[in-house]
Amino acid sequence: MTTPESIRRFVEATNAGDTEAFLDTFADDAFLSDWGRSFQGREQIARWNQSDNIGVKSHLRIVNITPAEGTYRVRIAVKGKGFNGEGDMTFTLDGDRITSLVIT
Repeated sequence: MTTPESIRRFVEATNAGDTEAFLDTFADDAFLSDWGRSFQGREQIARWNQSDNIGVKSHLRIVNITPAEGTYRVRIAVKGKGFNGEGDMTFTLDGDRITSLVIT
C-alpha cells in the first residue's frame, strides 16, 4: 500500500529533525496520545516532540501499514536517544493533516 502523504511527511520530518515540518503535518486541534499521556493541539504536541521525538533524535522507519475503518495502523521501528524498538501508531487523517495519533 502507498503511504499517505501526511504520514510520509511525519516520518521524513522526524528523521530530518525538522520541527516546523513535523508540526505542519498536524491539524491545529490535533490530538496525540502516547501510552495514555494526552496532548491536544500543536502547542502541546510540540512539547511532546521535544521530549519524546525530535528532541531525543528519534529516527523512524515504517515496518508496515494497514488501513482500517478510516485510520491507518502503522508499525514503526524507532531508534534514538529515547525509546528504541517497534511500536504501533494509529493515525486519523483529514486531507493532508493528522487529526489524531495514538501510540501504543
